[in-house]
Amino acid sequence: MNESQSRVIAYLLVAVVNGLPTQAIAIPTDKTGEATENFFVSSPASVEDPMAQVTSVSQLRDVQPTDWAFGALQSLVERYGCIAGYPDGTYRGDRPLSRYEFAAGLNACLDRVNEFIATATSDLVTREDLITLEKLQAEFATELAAVRGRVNNLEARTAEITANQFSTTTKLSGFTIVGMQGRTDNRADLNPRDGKKETDDPSTNINIIYYNQLYLTSQFSPNSYLLTSLITGDGSTAPRLSNDVYLGYEYPKDSKLSIYDLNFRWLITDNLAMMVGPQGINMPNAFRGPNRVESAATGPLSYFAQRNPVLDIGFNGGGIAVDWQFAKRASLQALYTSNTPANPGKRSGLFDGNTTTGVQLLLTPSDSFDVSLYYVNNYSSDGCLLTYLGDDCLTAVNPDTLQSEPLQTNAVGTSVNWQISPQVTLGGWLGYTNSYIPGKSGNVETTNYMVYLNFPDLFAKGNLGGIYFGQPPKITSSDLPLGNNVPDYINTGLGRSGGQPGTTHHLEAFYRFRVTDNISVTPGIIHIWEPGHTPDSDSITIGVLRTSFTF
Repeated sequence: MNESQSRVIAYLLVAVVNGLPTQAIAIPTDKTGEATENFFVSSPASVEDPMAQVTSVSQLRDVQPTDWAFGALQSLVERYGCIAGYPDGTYRGDRPLSRYEFAAGLNACLDRVNEFIATATSDLVTREDLITLEKLQAEFATELAAVRGRVNNLEARTAEITANQFSTTTKLSGFTIVGMQGRTDNRADLNPRDGKKETDDPSTNINIIYYNQLYLTSQFSPNSYLLTSLITGDGSTAPRLSNDVYLGYEYPKDSKLSIYDLNFRWLITDNLAMMVGPQGINMPNAFRGPNRVESAATGPLSYFAQRNPVLDIGFNGGGIAVDWQFAKRASLQALYTSNTPANPGKRSGLFDGNTTTGVQLLLTPSDSFDVSLYYVNNYSSDGCLLTYLGDDCLTAVNPDTLQSEPLQTNAVGTSVNWQISPQVTLGGWLGYTNSYIPGKSGNVETTNYMVYLNFPDLFAKGNLGGIYFGQPPKITSSDLPLGNNVPDYINTGLGRSGGQPGTTHHLEAFYRFRVTDNISVTPGIIHIWEPGHTPDSDSITIGVLRTSFTF
């Protein structure tokens, strides 16, 4: 037995005495290629690198005849048949290994040695080898005891650090959106709506909008983490005559950094999850959406085409949400949130401001079909639902107090998504709201709808085409007390009962093509008929070119 072979067996003995479980033997070396005395096996076993038995050292393409341990490996492979390699034909002798890997490999070698001894295969296991093993065990007794003590101390310190650390891992991810957009010249019949197009659109120049969002995910355990997201952006479609031109990625912050998400997420059981925090508790975050391409960065271009506006009620704030997977193809989500939980002033706070309670039932009867049903109850201290889409402020501003009446709103909706084939998806939604001023008679109703076609992997894998057509929220009837009804207030300033005189329709087409795994470019066009539900206003056409970077 040569010196290299003795070194390999010596390291095997270290594992035997210390009980180091593993499956491939990797011996640390110094710069000269000589084995070092001190080492610590710490990397976890990898389920992604299964090992296979090799029958010849020549199968290991990263082991050369000039390597210092070549002879030892050749002997262990060809005489004992107990060395494993990776599927790519490598041995990775300089790789740190886990206790489980080492134990498995060592156990395989010892089993083979015991097998040879039991069958008296003297030509493979010689008396010389057994004597060498006994000598090495005696020679390294002091070193083995020292290594055992070091391993025990390191394990104790590792356990202490793990038990007391604040966060095991914090990961950074995020995206950047840069959009160039412009809309056609148009004139509106506005303030009052009297059939005359007296108002020019003030924002028809091409401009740039950028939006950045960074996510910090701090893992507390395999089942819980703290999510913090920071946003900054600049540019918008404003000034605008109606919110029908609102794009999905505009959130102007004048380049100032602010917190958008700050919440703790916990998988309580395999079927129940919870989210709680002062920021980022909203239905888009808490409710699973059937439209699987919903995204301001990589999905539709407009804000309206992202999801049912009913699910945007209350916008964003603090509170609590739960997600319960009560059956294999059925789940229930619920939340309570306040838009201004940190403000103690009148018409603010956790319970007195714009507060929202929502519940959603999501069903997946088959892998290709999703349907969700949802109910939302909202209290708005100023009569605005904060959807920023279509008719979202449903009580008129009193000219004397410069305030609008509060509203209690009940809303229902449904969303469906049907993957007709791998290349075609059909979907859509319906939404309805019914609101009243607490303590007063009358109510105001709105409706909205959308139908869409998505074309995943259109022309190339990773690309996406989409066509969306729908009606943003529209006041169909309003019989609140005199002076509070929005449609007639816009028409005459009197605020008498009645619904909107026209109907806005939205048509959107886009094509997202993937430049790289992290970069996509999306050109698209949006056409809007009767903006602001005003029949005498010009149609608006918007051209958009969005570039998104994700990391």
